[in-house]
Amino acid sequence: MPSFFSPAFLFIAAAFVIPLLKGRARDGFILLIPILGFAHIYGLQDGMRYSIPFLTDYELVLLQVSPIRLCFAYIFAIIGFTSSLYAIHVQKSAQHMAAFLYIGSSLGVVFAGDYFTLFIFWEIMAVASAAIILCRGSRASRESAYRYVLVHIAGGACLMAGILFQLMETGSLAVVTPAPGLPFYLILIGFCLNAAVPPLSAWLSDAYPEASVTGSIYLTTYTTKTAVFVLALVFSGTEILVWAGAIMTLYGVVFATMENDIRRLLAYHIISQVGYMVCGVGLGSALAVNGSSAHAFCHILYKALLFMGTGAVLHATGRSRMTDLGGLGPKMKLVFVLYMVAGFSISGVPLFNGFISKSMIITAAADLHRPVIELMLVLASVGTFFSTTLKLPYYTFFNKDSGLEPEPLPRNMLWAMGIVAGLCILFGVYPDLLYRLLPNAVEYHPYTRDHLVGALQLLLATGIAFMIFAKAMGGHQTVTLDTDWIYRRIANGILRFCESSLTRIGADIEKAAGEIVFAVTTLVRGPATKTGAPVKNTLSAAFAKSGVKENIGFGTAIAIILTLLYVAMYMGLGRF
Repeated sequence: MPSFFSPAFLFIAAAFVIPLLKGRARDGFILLIPILGFAHIYGLQDGMRYSIPFLTDYELVLLQVSPIRLCFAYIFAIIGFTSSLYAIHVQKSAQHMAAFLYIGSSLGVVFAGDYFTLFIFWEIMAVASAAIILCRGSRASRESAYRYVLVHIAGGACLMAGILFQLMETGSLAVVTPAPGLPFYLILIGFCLNAAVPPLSAWLSDAYPEASVTGSIYLTTYTTKTAVFVLALVFSGTEILVWAGAIMTLYGVVFATMENDIRRLLAYHIISQVGYMVCGVGLGSALAVNGSSAHAFCHILYKALLFMGTGAVLHATGRSRMTDLGGLGPKMKLVFVLYMVAGFSISGVPLFNGFISKSMIITAAADLHRPVIELMLVLASVGTFFSTTLKLPYYTFFNKDSGLEPEPLPRNMLWAMGIVAGLCILFGVYPDLLYRLLPNAVEYHPYTRDHLVGALQLLLATGIAFMIFAKAMGGHQTVTLDTDWIYRRIANGILRFCESSLTRIGADIEKAAGEIVFAVTTLVRGPATKTGAPVKNTLSAAFAKSGVKENIGFGTAIAIILTLLYVAMYMGLGRF
C-alpha cells in the first residue's frame, strides 16, 4: 500500500477477504493485517496529505497526518492486534469481518481531512459496531443492537445536518471549528453522542455488555475514542465540555457502584473515564489536551484488559453477575493477576499507565485554577478504585465460593491479556515512550514526591473505606434505571398510539372519505345509481356501491372537481 494512502483501506479491504480463508491461513491473515497497519502508520510523516476531487469544487481528504492523529492511530492498530489475538479462536467469520470494518472506519475518521469523508467513515463505524453486537446472537443482543442503531442514526443525522449548514455558511468541508451557531451545536451534539456524554450515554451501558465475550473488546476501544479525538481536533477549549466531562466522571462512577453485572459495571466506567478526556479537551490548554490524548491511549489498553478479564470469567463460567460468582481466585489465578494489572492502571496506582495520564488532566485543571473541576476529578478517581479495583474482583474472585468450576480458557485469550498487561506496566514505568507521541511539546513529570504521596494516601483511604463497607457494597439482584428509561417509555407510548389510536383515526377518516365519494358519485350519476346498500370502509367499496361500471375515471374526475369547487367556495365565502 502506498505510504500516502490511508491505513483505513487496508483493514476495510481485509474485511472482505476474511470469509474466503479458512483455518490457519485465516488466523494468520487476521493477525498479520494489524501488524501491517501499524507498520504503515509508523511510516507516515507529519504533514502528509492525500486527496481526490469531489463535485468539481471540493476535494475529499482521505489522509491528513498530524501528531494527534498518529497518537490515536498507533493505539488503534495496537489494540486491533491484541483484540484479534484474543478473538482468534472464534470460528464465525462475521465477527472478524465486522471488527476489521470497525477498525478501518475508525482509522478513516482519524485521518479524514474533511467533514464529508469523516461522516462516511463515522457511519460505517456505527454499522460495523452494531454488527459486532448482533454477532452474539441472543435476543438481548438483538434488542440492544436495534436501540444502538436508532440512537446512532439520530446522532449521525445531527452531524450531517451540522456539516451541511457549515458547508452553506463557509463553502468549505475542511475539518475546522465552526463559528458559534447552528452548525457548531449540531456537530458538537453528533460528536458528544458517540462520546457517551450524559444524557446521551445510555446506549453504551445498554449495548456493550450484550456483545459477545470477544466482540466487547473491540467496542471498548473505537467509538468513544474516535469521538474524543474529533472533539480534541475541533472543539478544544469549549467550556461546556469542561463541565460535561467532569459530570461524566462522577455519573459513570455512581452507576458503576450500583451495578451487579461485571461487564455493565465496566461499561459505566468507560463513561467515567471518557469524562476525564472530554474535560481535558474542554480545558483546552496544551497540558490538558496532551492529558486527554494520553489518557485515551492508556484507557484503551487497561479497559480492553478489564473486559478481557471479565470476558474470561464469562467464557469459563457462563455467569456475569457478582451475586452468581465468588471464589474463582484460586481457580483462575492468572486471570485474576492480569485483571488486577488493569485495575491498578485504571485507578492511577503508581507504576501503571493510568497514573501517568489521568494526573495530567487533574494537574491541568489545577494550573488553570479550576478547584471545583479538580475536586470532581479526584472524587471520581476514588470511586473508580473503590468499584473497579476492589469491589468487582473481591466479589468475583473471592468472597463466598459459588461452587462454579470454570472451564479451561483458550491460550490465545491469555496471551492477549498478557501482552496488554505488559504494555500497561511498560508505559507506567517508562512514560516518555507515550509522552513523545503526544500532540503538544509540554514537559510533565508524573513521579514527583507530592504526586506520589497524594496518590498513595488517596488509595489507602479508599481501601480502608472498602474494608469497612465491603458487605454493604455487594451485588444485588436489581435493575439499574438509566436515562434510556425515558426514551424507552416515550418510544413505547408512540408505538401504542400508532397501533391503537392512530389506526382507529385512520379507519374513521377512510370511512368518512368513502361516504363522501359515494355521495358525490351518486350525485353525478343521477337516478341510475344503485343505492340502499351499506358503504364499506374502503374507497374501492364506495365506488362499487355507487354502481359505476364504465367510465369510472371520468366520473371520479368530475366528483373530485365538484368537491374542490365546493371547498374553494366555502373558504372564499368564509372571508366575508
